[in-house]
Amino acid sequence: MDATAAATPFSTLIRTASHEQHTEAETSTFMSDLLGGHLGVDAYTRYTEQLWFVYRALEEGAQALRNDPVAGPFIQPELMRTTELERDLAHLRGTGWREGLAPLPATAAYAARVAECARTWSAGYIAHHYTRYLGDLSGGQIIRDKAEKTWGFARKGDGVRFYVFEEISNPASFKRSYRELLDAVNADDLEKQRIVDECKQAFALNTAVFRELGEVFPLSA
Repeated sequence: MDATAAATPFSTLIRTASHEQHTEAETSTFMSDLLGGHLGVDAYTRYTEQLWFVYRALEEGAQALRNDPVAGPFIQPELMRTTELERDLAHLRGTGWREGLAPLPATAAYAARVAECARTWSAGYIAHHYTRYLGDLSGGQIIRDKAEKTWGFARKGDGVRFYVFEEISNPASFKRSYRELLDAVNADDLEKQRIVDECKQAFALNTAVFRELGEVFPLSA
């Protein structure tokens, strides 16, 4: 990192460095089609299934990192999403929702990388934690609103519970606190640069999932 980067708050550095990948993920064809109401609820269901594999890896990893000096401060129970995803999948797929559930190859690669970071590199785990949960608290709310309107889910009810953070009453305040944790992260400049690079990788892994979902659900010509 150069002197300018070192003087920039880490939360700002990480946000600006991954901006291009973030935009690419948000504007993927699949997500554009989904949010545009051009795909059926089956596409939304398949997307929710992929999220379950990723969050299971994230949150199983979190259990082992609670007391980690680097990642520990980021492990906050009010963020956990697996239970909500499972309620959504039970609503979308029925009580036997686990039957036949399989990750797309890109999803399997994404979940494996999250699990690897949780196991071997706690600073890298932070990159995945940040890209997922802060995204859910922000852009995720747009997806919830669109899903409710497009497929008739009850407001903040079954089918969209993944996007509802019941225990976070003030998302803006929570995100500020989260960015303060990033600014205070227990890592030197070289390690911070590696976290930024892993953030970019996290967005690339996410974009690959969207790409494969787009191949499964191409828009009819």
